[in-house]
Amino acid sequence: MRLGYPCQNLSLPSKLRTCRLQTMRQEGMEKIKELTLHNLEQLSAMLDWNIAHDITFFRVSSDIIPFATHPEMTWHWQKDDDVKNLTALIREKGEENQMRLSAHPGQYSVLNSPKSQVVNNAILDLSYHSDLLEMVGGKDIIVHTGGMYGDKEKAKKQFASAFAELPKQVRQRLRLENDDKVFQTKDVLDIHDACGVVLCFDIHHERCFQTGEGELSSLFQDVYRTWPKSEIPKVHISSGKASEKDRSHADYIRMEDFELLLRVLDGRGVDVMLEAKAKEKALLELRAQLKKESGENAD
Repeated sequence: MRLGYPCQNLSLPSKLRTCRLQTMRQEGMEKIKELTLHNLEQLSAMLDWNIAHDITFFRVSSDIIPFATHPEMTWHWQKDDDVKNLTALIREKGEENQMRLSAHPGQYSVLNSPKSQVVNNAILDLSYHSDLLEMVGGKDIIVHTGGMYGDKEKAKKQFASAFAELPKQVRQRLRLENDDKVFQTKDVLDIHDACGVVLCFDIHHERCFQTGEGELSSLFQDVYRTWPKSEIPKVHISSGKASEKDRSHADYIRMEDFELLLRVLDGRGVDVMLEAKAKEKALLELRAQLKKESGENAD
């Protein structure tokens, strides 16, 4: 089992950069390229830190290429030699260390929207993430179903229909995650049955519906079967800030929550993304607790 964390490393002094739309309009594509190269260098530095700390699972930020899908974006970053050189180095670094890189587009990438423009924008965004992951050697794109729009069953069918129309390279990377408000694990299982999309299990989201341990185990077994046998399933965990059913994420992972996940997994091999606000610090803390409980030296 590999533990991972998302997007940002709090132990490093610098961070990803972006700019306002007005800045892009004033300074042009050279500014976007400057920011992109900086962000790729930051990604490379984060991976170096991860490798030094034996962390081989990481979520790449969606903000690597500022305004990547904006209509005024005219720079073909995928063909830029400087970008290709940097991403090739990142990819090589990942391959040498058997890293798993993923992405999680934001809340505005909604495939099941009744508005065609929203769906088209989502497809552009997913294609951007797929291109970026292809260049850096990434594997998974995690998405949520979207909105209910007054009819959950229709909304589920709309996602399945939109999924079928995605470019092949996007479909192959896409993993649909259960959410904490509308589409429970049983709902995304229905969508999988309709279109074949692979599922990502988020145990905290499912617990927000007060799902008990026995049902959690049963649901995870069904999610596990959606993965090709050649791939390691990906699961998410977070701890509710105030309680187990609090949708807000805590800074760290509570040990009792992780122990529940281990019981639900029942020995099945997975990679676990820790969606804790303390990022890598939460991972190191959980790792230390696990080693302490097993009687190992936490160093």
